[in-house]
Amino acid sequence: MPSHTPVLQKLIFSGEYTKAMNKDWHGQHFCCWQCDESLTGQRYVLRDEHPYCVSCYESVFANACEKCSKVIGIDSKDLSYKDKHWHEACFLCTTCGESLVDKQFGSKGDRIYCGNCYDQQFASRCDGCHEIFRAGTKKMEYKTRQWHEKCFCCCVCKVPIGTQSFIPREQEIYCAKCYEEKFATRCIKCNKVITSGGVTYKNEPWHRECFTCTNCQRSLAGERFTSRDDKPYCAECFGELFAKRCTACRKPITGIGGTKFISFEERHWHNDCFFCASCKTSLVGRGFITDQDDIICPDCAKTKLM
Repeated sequence: MPSHTPVLQKLIFSGEYTKAMNKDWHGQHFCCWQCDESLTGQRYVLRDEHPYCVSCYESVFANACEKCSKVIGIDSKDLSYKDKHWHEACFLCTTCGESLVDKQFGSKGDRIYCGNCYDQQFASRCDGCHEIFRAGTKKMEYKTRQWHEKCFCCCVCKVPIGTQSFIPREQEIYCAKCYEEKFATRCIKCNKVITSGGVTYKNEPWHRECFTCTNCQRSLAGERFTSRDDKPYCAECFGELFAKRCTACRKPITGIGGTKFISFEERHWHNDCFFCASCKTSLVGRGFITDQDDIICPDCAKTKLM
């Protein structure tokens, strides 16, 4: 900027003069603050109480348009956003070219977009309906996913979760009831959910109260039992229904718990019942003689023959 010397205040007696900035000026003294060219009869711009010709003002103070890179002159409207400037005609959506003057818009990086284009390209979307979240829309968020309130619902019954508890499984969301119906362990007998405890038999789950003897329905949980044809029986019922019977006492020989027994010619005895019919001596591990339906020890056999 050239140096300026104060203009002596001389009286204006006659001739042409200029009235500007609420003051009277000799014609040769009212000039551009930048280039000193006379502004008499010319357009000028006042800045910081100093007058500038249009050319100097635009070269020193005017902004360049972000789109066309041309100076935004004093005859153009200067639209600004985040320290950037545009001609009114250049203030357009980067994608669709629609004018953004007096409209809502968004920005991404160095570019500006109309509301629709911004939403389509950058707005977050619902993981349920895949539509964008409009301004003011309530979001339901879980980990890295988000839903509209109406879209955050159970994948089975489609009822909105709201403030209820839910269970995530893989990429799906379940309400507690539907999750239980679909995935909870169920008793093989009554098909109802096993909430606690339970018994496993042949890799299948049972309620403790459902795991009963096939014959008498007594609970077998924590009790000794055996099976026949894949059905469980308590020891007593199994013995009564299927076990061999002792020839002496007629009670069943179950074998449960390691019970030992003796078999001879399709007859069976408990170890404690296998004794001589005459002297009642145990015959376990000893030789014996048959006497019709009886079994006797060798000593009693000799006595009987004598």
